[in-house]
Amino acid sequence: MLPDGQFQENHISEPEGLGALDGAIGGSGTIGGSPPRSAEGDRSLAPRLRGVINCAPRALFISRDSIDSIDCIVIPIKSIRQAAEALKGEIVRTPLIPLPGYDSERTGRIYLKLEMLQPIGSFKIRGALNALRATPPEDLSEGIWTASAGNMAQGAAHVARSLGIPCTVLTPDTAPEAKRLAIERLQAKVLKVPFDRWWQAMEDRFFPGMPGRLLHPFDDDSVMAGNGTIALEVLEDLPLVDTVFIPWGGGGLACGIASAFRSLSPSTRLYAAEVSTAAPLAASLAAGSAQKITRVPSFVDGIGGTAVFPRMFGMARSLLDGSLTATPGEIEEAIRLLVERTRIVAEGAGACPVAVALSRPAPGNTVCIVSGGNIDAAVLARILRREPD
Repeated sequence: MLPDGQFQENHISEPEGLGALDGAIGGSGTIGGSPPRSAEGDRSLAPRLRGVINCAPRALFISRDSIDSIDCIVIPIKSIRQAAEALKGEIVRTPLIPLPGYDSERTGRIYLKLEMLQPIGSFKIRGALNALRATPPEDLSEGIWTASAGNMAQGAAHVARSLGIPCTVLTPDTAPEAKRLAIERLQAKVLKVPFDRWWQAMEDRFFPGMPGRLLHPFDDDSVMAGNGTIALEVLEDLPLVDTVFIPWGGGGLACGIASAFRSLSPSTRLYAAEVSTAAPLAASLAAGSAQKITRVPSFVDGIGGTAVFPRMFGMARSLLDGSLTATPGEIEEAIRLLVERTRIVAEGAGACPVAVALSRPAPGNTVCIVSGGNIDAAVLARILRREPD
C-alpha cells in the first residue's frame, strides 16, 4: 500500500485473467476441488478463471476476542450483534432460498440471500439505519448527505425521512433512472455530477456546498456493522456454509459480512464478486497494493468503481479469500436465470455473485448475496429479450 492514501495507476481494459492459486481454486475455475471435465477427461470445457485469489495470510482472526480488539481491520462481532438488535423490527429479515437446479451433490448447493426484498430494494438500508440511529441528534440538525449511485441514496433518504431531517444525494451521471426517481420519491435532493467527480467526493469525504453530516456509503464502521447483520441471518438459517460470494462496489458489504463470518465461521471461503469491466479489487489483490483502474461502463451500475480505498484494501486482504469476476454477459445470463427459475428480479450488482457461482462450481453450500433489485425496467426488458446492450 502506498503512503498518505495514494494509489498506483493500473490501466485495465478487460481486467480478467489476473491469476489464480491452484488448490484454493481449481485451475480452470472450480472452487475447492478439481475442475469439471468432459467425457474424455479434457478440462477445456470448464469455465476460465477470472479474478484473483488472495495469497496474503489471514492472520488477524485467531479468536473471537482478538477480532473484537482489532477495529481497523475487522468490524467487531459485538458491534454487528448490537446492530442486529438495533435493526429488529425496522428492516426485513430476508429469506435464504435454494436456487432450483443447483441443489444437489453433483452441482453443489447454491442459496440466494434476497436483499432486494428490503423496503428500498437493497441491503443498503441496514447500514444507513444503523449508522444514523447511532448518531447523536445534534449532529443531524442540518441533515445528511451521501454519495451514491442509487441504493445507499435510497437508504439514506428513507431513514432521513423517518427522522424528519433533510437529505442531499450526490449521484454519478451514470446512475439509472429508476434509482434517481426512487430517491426523489423519498424527498431527497439529487445533485448529478460526472462519475470521476462523484468518486473523488467519496475519497475526499467532501463536496463543496453539501450540507449536514456525511453518511459514507461504505467506508464507515457503523455502516459495515449494519451490513454484517446479513451474515448473522445466513448462519442462523444455514449453519454450515462453505462458500460465500459478495458483490464488491466500495467494500462495505463484503467487509461487513466477512467480519461476521471470520468470527463465527472462520473456515468459510469468502470471495468478492466484481464485474470484469471494472474490477479494482481483483487488480489490487493481484498487485499487492491499492490500484486505480480504467473503468469500462456497463449496465452493472451498483458495483464497479475505479479504485479501492486503502483502508478497504487492508480489510479485504485480511478478510477475503479473493475476488472473482463475471462479464456483463454472464451477469445478464444470471439475471435471466433468476427470473426464469425463481421469479426474482436482481440488478446487475445483485446478480454478479450468482454469475460467479454458476461459472465456478463449488462443493457444499454456496451462498450468493443478491444485494439489490433496482434495475431500470427498460434494461431488464432488453436483457430478457436477449438484445445487445
